[in-house]
Amino acid sequence: MALLKVKFNQKKRVKLAQGLWLMNWFSVFAGILVFSMGLFLKIELRKRSEVMDNSESHFVPNSLILMGILSCAFNGFAGKICYDSLDPAKFAKWKPLLKPYLALCFVFNILIFFVALICFLMRGSLDSTLAQGLKNGMKFYRDTDTPGRCFMKKTIDMLQIEFKCCGNNGYKDWFEIQWISNRYLDFSSKEVKDRIKSNVDGRYLVDGVPFSCCNPSSPRPCIQYQVTNNSAHYSYDYQTEELNLWRRGCREALLNYYSGMMSSMGAVILLVWLFEMSVMVGLRLLHTSLESIANPEDPECESEGWVLENSLKDTFKSALENLKKLGKFNQVEAGAEGAEGEEGGKTPAITTVS
Repeated sequence: MALLKVKFNQKKRVKLAQGLWLMNWFSVFAGILVFSMGLFLKIELRKRSEVMDNSESHFVPNSLILMGILSCAFNGFAGKICYDSLDPAKFAKWKPLLKPYLALCFVFNILIFFVALICFLMRGSLDSTLAQGLKNGMKFYRDTDTPGRCFMKKTIDMLQIEFKCCGNNGYKDWFEIQWISNRYLDFSSKEVKDRIKSNVDGRYLVDGVPFSCCNPSSPRPCIQYQVTNNSAHYSYDYQTEELNLWRRGCREALLNYYSGMMSSMGAVILLVWLFEMSVMVGLRLLHTSLESIANPEDPECESEGWVLENSLKDTFKSALENLKKLGKFNQVEAGAEGAEGEEGGKTPAITTVS
């Protein structure tokens, strides 16, 4: 029994073709939207590529851009088919291409669904990418004179100001690295010498943070040096008092920003996928209803359209049987080639009679 079997007359076929033509052009605009989202996400990721460890995060925007282009191409082509289906003479040239085209549409819809899932599942990979990238970026914060790293200070400062964050996981991350360049240290000072000597790696570590970690909304002037020294500041206790520094780490801030963006895009892609699936089902109904016309010379006669010629279970069984036959056919061909090789390798025996 056919799946989703529907009876059509000429009026219904014309309405279906016109509706599908309109839906395909809506799908073209949806493809442009998907392409635009991918382009926007790619630009946003490139803005902060210096604090990302690898390029894996660009898989999502690249996939969205590709899906957007393919969506425009597929749906533009389907719109042409639906338009020509109103004229039997024009539709005749598309008949041999419809089955392969519908197979490609099915694969395309699987890819769209896969990309939508990736948008929701990319958070874990993005988390590790940002954690390592920010860690490396903070190490190069002081290298304002090193080619290739001279803009890292500006990048980190602008990042902390824009996203209202501090450090990788929090402001204490700055205590573990030397973020002040040696050119701004007075090596004749006893304090500087003592701090460098007290460190195994010879680094100048302080319990301070860059100015970009300061919260401008705080009524108190920013305490960015000697953050953990209560006696250095009047009426101050860093453990109990709310610090005038951003407490949230930049990894968490960026992760929430990008994952929220990708989740929203994933929801849009799922809607596009549902729309594309409905267009594909409609195109299949149109295709089968036109092919099943009993008398092609009488376009007004009734016909039947279906999504699958047999039930889902029978179609699945048929597909498995075809795969098995294909496997057996390949084995027979391989065996035949081996037998021919063995026969060719044998040398005929020659008997000499004396």
